[in-house]
Amino acid sequence: MARCALCGKDENMPYTCRRCGDTYCAEHRLPESHDCIGLDDWDDPDGVFDSGFDDSVDNPGHTGGESTFTRLKPDTGTGGPLGYFRGNMTYVFLGLMFITFGLQYILFPVLGFVPGTGVWNGLFTLSPANPLYVWTWFVAIFAHSGLFHIFANAIVLYFFGPLVERRAGTGAFTALFVLSGIAAGFAQIGIGALLGSAAPVLGASGAILAIMGVLTVLNPGLRVYLYFLIPVPLWLLTLGFAGFSVFMIGVGGAGGGGIANFAHLAGLVIGLAYGERLRRSGANAPEQLQFGGGRGGMGGPGRGRF
Repeated sequence: MARCALCGKDENMPYTCRRCGDTYCAEHRLPESHDCIGLDDWDDPDGVFDSGFDDSVDNPGHTGGESTFTRLKPDTGTGGPLGYFRGNMTYVFLGLMFITFGLQYILFPVLGFVPGTGVWNGLFTLSPANPLYVWTWFVAIFAHSGLFHIFANAIVLYFFGPLVERRAGTGAFTALFVLSGIAAGFAQIGIGALLGSAAPVLGASGAILAIMGVLTVLNPGLRVYLYFLIPVPLWLLTLGFAGFSVFMIGVGGAGGGGIANFAHLAGLVIGLAYGERLRRSGANAPEQLQFGGGRGGMGGPGRGRF
């Protein structure tokens, strides 16, 4: 007996999709019934079913069935060089987070650039002093302020990321994660600057809150396990994040508690909006999930972490 990856129904004779590899009940076994990521390859980008005969007749001298655009288009099919990334961007982001963490606290300190120095901040943090350092728009999403910070964000991304990626599709999920992370960072430094704060920020929590927002809209009653022990509905967990951020803003301003609170709220709003769009398109979320983690980790002096 196995459980359908889409609706959670126990199935005595489950069906395994040969495209995405997930298990489904009879109702959702067809690729179009579970919005299979393999449907994106249905147009046969490799030309398996096209001998090119008709094209060569219509276009003398043309030796194949592919246009120039098709030949130049990156092959993300199951056999293409970029095929691994389809359905796996959650794990790519996790890898980038830990690679960046190694650069932050192992390689660059060995080279003499310890955390908090000008070079280190200029590489890994998004700063109101240097908002046009374009690389920091992206690097700051994957950089973190400490072990607790990165592991808390990594746990949430590991459990929630694949669910959103499966429902939204790899391309949309990638855009959601990166763009919400950038928008959250700029929301923090922008509002912080208006309130007189010049602290730089780093961390993936803005993008993580966007992912949580999507799932909260799709299934607000989804049961999750806080710290792997305490069962709570997802809407309550999300509300707790938002309430805590608002409280910290009231107590300590934009960076109250060393936390990029406006980044949290900005990411959450983006996720809720995109989740509503997915919901109207008919997407849904599974009925059960185990989750462990908590709010973002500790921020170092002078840095907001999110």
